[in-house]
Amino acid sequence: MSGKTPMNGFSHVREWVFDLDNTLYPARYRLFDQIDARMGEYLADFFKVDRAEARRIQKDYFYRYGTTLRGLMKNHGARPEPFLDYVHAIDYSHIAPDPALERALAALPGRKWIFTNGTESHAGAVMERLGVGHHIDEIFDISHADYLPKPFAETYTAFVEKTGIDPERAAMFEDIARNLKQPHEMGMTTVLVDHPDNDDGCCMNERHGDKGAEYVHHVTHDLSAFLQALTSEATDA
Repeated sequence: MSGKTPMNGFSHVREWVFDLDNTLYPARYRLFDQIDARMGEYLADFFKVDRAEARRIQKDYFYRYGTTLRGLMKNHGARPEPFLDYVHAIDYSHIAPDPALERALAALPGRKWIFTNGTESHAGAVMERLGVGHHIDEIFDISHADYLPKPFAETYTAFVEKTGIDPERAAMFEDIARNLKQPHEMGMTTVLVDHPDNDDGCCMNERHGDKGAEYVHHVTHDLSAFLQALTSEATDA
């Protein structure tokens, strides 16, 4: 749902946890298309294969391990830093400021976090363009998880330990449904940000068939509108 949301599902929340790619910013920016293309370039050079084979490996690792990087590290002993530096050397200039998201984040009670399988520098660049970085208390990136990505349980444990949040007073927003299973089990309220422009997210969710799983408490196609509905209901209450 992207309109009004029952406030009694969020009135307890004081820790707001957001995935970054295709969650905090709209999938229509196709930002991940640039990252996706650079991953293919990196893998083609790494394996000395053509682009078609590089893409096959890339997607196989993504779906099996949560990130392409994890597959490279696990199967080939690849170092993470060169890969991450290369794939995030992209153009952010087409991302526009999002005043609606900025206002919604400002109105949320409590602390806000970015929890991403990407890097802190990538998250910072995105938030600078959106104009929302001043509302984010901390970024938990892939290096903080020792390069073990969501949905591994150890990664969520590391996030909770580092941030000191109370999962039962937290809400997590994600574009991939399986990444909400562990937050649900920890006591978080979960929201799936589902949009047809998100090719990998939609493919992953269809493959696992879990958009309607018990660990997906709410679904929205528009994060800003969803948050605005929450805060406007809080104001009206």
